[in-house]
Amino acid sequence: MASHNLLLLPGDGIGPEVMGEVKKVADFLGKAGVATFETETDLVGGAAYDAHGVAITDAAMKTAMEADAVLFGAVGGPKWAKVPYEARPEAGLLRLRKDMQLFANLRPAICFPALADASSLKREIIEGLDIMIVRELTGGVYFGEPKEIVTLENGEKRAVDTQVYTTHEIERITRVAFDLAKVRRNKVTSSEKHNVMRSGVLWKEVATRIGATEYPDVELDHHLADSLAMQLVRWPKQYDVIVCDNLFGDILSDIAAMLTGSLGMLPSASLGAPDAKTGKRKALYEPVHGSAPDIAGQGLANPIAMISSFGMALRYSFGLGQAADLVDQAIADVLASGARTRDIAEKGANAVSTTDMGDAIVAALKRRA
Repeated sequence: MASHNLLLLPGDGIGPEVMGEVKKVADFLGKAGVATFETETDLVGGAAYDAHGVAITDAAMKTAMEADAVLFGAVGGPKWAKVPYEARPEAGLLRLRKDMQLFANLRPAICFPALADASSLKREIIEGLDIMIVRELTGGVYFGEPKEIVTLENGEKRAVDTQVYTTHEIERITRVAFDLAKVRRNKVTSSEKHNVMRSGVLWKEVATRIGATEYPDVELDHHLADSLAMQLVRWPKQYDVIVCDNLFGDILSDIAAMLTGSLGMLPSASLGAPDAKTGKRKALYEPVHGSAPDIAGQGLANPIAMISSFGMALRYSFGLGQAADLVDQAIADVLASGARTRDIAEKGANAVSTTDMGDAIVAALKRRA
């Protein structure tokens, strides 16, 4: 039976609560003979700052670099609003992404049949929704230089952020999107703003070339990012895999997330380049939701996004596609049975606790295993 090393970084707020439910699922899969998961836990975010004065220690980073995958909970909260900028809780996640060179962010937006009415959109618009947004994560306007605020001679201030992309950065993220499309519905939509941005011109040019020369059997179309945002709330099921830069990917993936009714339902994966010798990618998996300090410690958090993030690790880091399918099916079973945490419960309905939802998913796994 294969063994995998997992680093657990629960973080702040509801992070430790939802991470606890992942451990139940991992333990079950180990007992069921699917695989064993050797776990190590460390601090990140505000918890790391309180203990060590930094958002993540060098020792934790070393463990992350050596792990087969990292599971990340959530960071931040009002408690750390005034800490030094370089030690803010979010800096821990940014360092993980940078040092592990996690350039590809995978954000699925899936609507489980039992939750179609939880969306703000009509059932027929989102029922059966299953799209994947592939966001470039280490380049673009968030990292481009110069990035500064300067005072001009007349006393005014000028802020500058720079959008920068190279051919290599665009090639590698579009290949991730095309590879995913080949095992899904064979369609890629590339999104940028080539009508007003030179980086968009290059993006479209490179994506077109990669599609034509390396993936001729995959359908490729191009949508301007603002138009795509509109289309996502008009008829999202027209899309399969959407690939975009860091800024537009940030915006579009959040729009797609809310199509499903709750951020508490959605996982994500951040992947690096394949190792030249082993072919394995460094990887970090995290729920889309934040630390939700207002409900932390009350047993109200929805653990599904965190458990689904572990499911993505099974699929993309460990090659355990059948086990990942089993986790997805167990979640669907529990939702179909009517179990709901507070964020997805109908008004006036009794909601189950974080641990109750985790226990129900494990019980569903046992029935299907």
